[in-house]
Amino acid sequence: MNQVAVKVAPALAAGCTMVLKPSEIAPFDAMVFAEILDAAGVPAGVFNLVNGDGPGVGSAISGHPDIAMVSFTGSTRAGVLVAQNAAPTVKRVAQELGGKSANIVLDDADFETAVKNGTADVFENTGQSCDAPSRMLVPKDRMEEAAALAASVARATIVGDPTDEKTEVGPLVSELQWNKVQGLIQKGIDEGATLAAGGTGRPAGLNKGYFARPTVFANVSNDMTIAREEIFGPVLSIIPYEDDDDAVRIANDTPYGLSGYVSSGNLDRARQVAARMRTGMVHINGAHLDSMAPFGGYKQSGNARDKCIDSYKSYTQTKSAWIQLGGS
Repeated sequence: MNQVAVKVAPALAAGCTMVLKPSEIAPFDAMVFAEILDAAGVPAGVFNLVNGDGPGVGSAISGHPDIAMVSFTGSTRAGVLVAQNAAPTVKRVAQELGGKSANIVLDDADFETAVKNGTADVFENTGQSCDAPSRMLVPKDRMEEAAALAASVARATIVGDPTDEKTEVGPLVSELQWNKVQGLIQKGIDEGATLAAGGTGRPAGLNKGYFARPTVFANVSNDMTIAREEIFGPVLSIIPYEDDDDAVRIANDTPYGLSGYVSSGNLDRARQVAARMRTGMVHINGAHLDSMAPFGGYKQSGNARDKCIDSYKSYTQTKSAWIQLGGS
């Protein structure tokens, strides 16, 4: 619903008519949204909902000559295909894509709080968040401590029925995604990362459904697959660094640039590190998202900015007009 609203609201505010193609994996919330807009009196034809998959409906939208702009949220792979399909009609494409965000825990941070909170953040939404802090960078000499703290969070996280109030992590969105996450966890094991908690398979007591075990890898090097690819599941990779410069280098050594996280007992130091991170957003000392601030990234994380005035501008074009006043 969030991904729908941050596109439709500014488009409506800008006076656009639009066609929404929601995810074919989770289309029902968009149908409810369409009913809400109709009940609110949005004129027929202003907002249009079309269900279908990417190769079918998505390609028809992005390549259609009568559509002036496409706003897309999804994987970087799919975003590239959208841009390529849109190129022959030279339409504007706004993309909010994948991420592999680094969470730098500096040596003067409240270490236990930063590590535990950072780990819990990875598991939110079953790890299916594009801005999840899935790479935790810690001082080399505190790797063992960080692994133990993160593992304790993973083991205490309750996985199960989403309708149970005690549940903290529900199932992944599909069998395809479950298989992808399982394969990447196994890849981390095969490439030599230290499995501190979790692993392949379902959590104890859950013998069906797309449930994954909250997983923590320690002693990860930034060239490992689990540090390079967006897993989109409850999997944390902990990477050691030597000093601030090394931490920034590792954080920026990724094709993505959506979000970044920094924790430090010295705010000026945290700001200096944050300023050097090549990301569209940075969270310092556990600060949460501001719904009025721009949401979007650099590099292969896309070029869109949602939730701000820049989002509204994405759905407008500039026109110049010259008027001769009097005379010839």
